[in-house]
Amino acid sequence: MKIGGLQKTTLIDYPGHVAATVFLIGCNLRCPFCYSPELVLEDKIKTQSRIPERDFFKFLQDRRGMLEGIVVCGGEPTIHKELPLFLEKIKKLGYLVKLDTNGSNPKMLNSLIRKELVDYVAMDVKAPKDKYKMSAGVEINLENIEKSIDILREGIVDYEFRTTVVPGILKKEDIIKIARWLSPAKKYYLQNFVLGKAIDPKMEKVRPYPPKYLLSIVKEISNLFEICQAR
Repeated sequence: MKIGGLQKTTLIDYPGHVAATVFLIGCNLRCPFCYSPELVLEDKIKTQSRIPERDFFKFLQDRRGMLEGIVVCGGEPTIHKELPLFLEKIKKLGYLVKLDTNGSNPKMLNSLIRKELVDYVAMDVKAPKDKYKMSAGVEINLENIEKSIDILREGIVDYEFRTTVVPGILKKEDIIKIARWLSPAKKYYLQNFVLGKAIDPKMEKVRPYPPKYLLSIVKEISNLFEICQAR
């Protein structure tokens, strides 16, 4: 497995659990606002340091009893055919697994859930259907996105949907469209865009929306979900 980073402790990435986050290299999207170009762009991947898989699992062995869960993100984890075996090894060590995904590989997602290799899934919903290409940076098969949404809404595994609200790409009307598309669903979170490095250098100058703007959207759509919050 191509591992590009490891956050050894996090109290916020896996709800309710002390966890570590492992970052896998490679992604099939090119979201202009993505803050991890070193995991996505080929020219930057070449210079990104790697963590040997054996070192990662040695870390997990040493932290047994101290950590409860492992967050597997990227990039996009489901592009890796080795992912099921990777998660199986993590589960055998007694850890809970949270998967962060863009939902583009419903076949893989469904398989991981049915094999009980994931305990929690966070799916990024990039935009309403008519803006998906703009937000994803590439052509995307919306049928696959919709299949992943439906798989999660079955409720076999705990899950959340989330959207990064990026000025210039998404506005209130777009989030309302997404909310209606996802509803009914368990949890939907709005994440504010964070100023910093990005795949598209132009995004590095974009100012985030004021927090009260996101809260006003949450107020309007919260009745569509069991839990709806801004982060």
